[in-house]
Amino acid sequence: MPLNNNDIFKKLRVAHKLRDDDIVKILELVDFKVSKSELGAFFRNEEHPKYMECGDQILRNFLNGLIVHLRGPMPKKEPQKPKSPVKK
Repeated sequence: MPLNNNDIFKKLRVAHKLRDDDIVKILELVDFKVSKSELGAFFRNEEHPKYMECGDQILRNFLNGLIVHLRGPMPKKEPQKPKSPVKK
């Protein structure tokens, strides 16, 4: 049976030992707001009445936030100077 976004989210949560507060902060790093109750719905059993499917956008934002959380923000790129023609 293939993994869905909820399964991947759960596995990442366990692997990185993250609590709901940590996940909310990680998502805030990429300007994505989510409540603890929404997170709880993603981690519930599929048969639970309050279960909610984790969409691609939420998982993508979490992964991007996790990168920032673990590595820090990307350094700003300096504009490259145009190369001068080689004189002979």
